[in-house]
Amino acid sequence: MATSLVAAHVTDPRMVLGFLDVFGQWNPAIAYFMVGSIASFSVVYRLVRPREVAVLGDEICVPSSSAIDARMVGGAAVFGVGWGLTGLCPGPAIASIATGGVSILAFVAAMAAAMLIVQPTFTRRAARSAT
Repeated sequence: MATSLVAAHVTDPRMVLGFLDVFGQWNPAIAYFMVGSIASFSVVYRLVRPREVAVLGDEICVPSSSAIDARMVGGAAVFGVGWGLTGLCPGPAIASIATGGVSILAFVAAMAAAMLIVQPTFTRRAARSAT
């Protein structure tokens, strides 16, 4: 996965920001990467979906809800704003850690901190709603 992100230059924030600049100097290269990713995922998903366990024995977990709720919209908004401001999203940022760039390391550290801060909130909510 990381190899394909690097090969497609998705780890380069300038490429991402060029893709997001629809009304300026738009660069469609990442759109091609997305279409290829969706196509390859669709094929693999069709093969894996009927299975109950993964090749290594782990349970395959597929979300049972397709509801669009406030949590999903909020998460998408935070993701989109972060992607637009920095040109980075979680996968490419993690793949870029090896470059040792200060901005990449700061982004990943901030992302990890946010996950550590937010996760207990969702765990408590789930525990309350289960009782």
